[in-house]
Amino acid sequence: MPLGPVDFMFATFEGGEFHGQMAKALADLVEKGLIHVIDLVFIRKEEDGALTVLEIDELGDLALAYGDLDGEYGGLVSAGDLVEAAAELEPGTAAALLVWENVWAKDLADAMRSAGGQVLALERIPAEAVEASFAELHETLI
Repeated sequence: MPLGPVDFMFATFEGGEFHGQMAKALADLVEKGLIHVIDLVFIRKEEDGALTVLEIDELGDLALAYGDLDGEYGGLVSAGDLVEAAAELEPGTAAALLVWENVWAKDLADAMRSAGGQVLALERIPAEAVEASFAELHETLI
């Protein structure tokens, strides 16, 4: 089964706590058919450096916020991946590792592959850099 491009994101949360704000945004993207969640893992690095890895159903009250969102630890992300990702976290930090398929780009990826195309480079430009560039451009036009 051909897939669309697959991305991952490793993000930390202020104050070392998980919050449910991300759940609705993810559910909306899944419902619209834009993405398919492959893995979603929550990691907490305790003050003593020990790692706690949580799946959605282990989030207690926050598990309700994620409702029927499909995607749990056990797909592409291995235990070694989690240890490697968490190595740079400061003690007392909470983080999430999200892996998703870009369903919206599946047809384009299929067409490119069938034409013998090959991706040579792919990089995400941070939103802050784009915003700064547009602000600078706007200033020069005024």
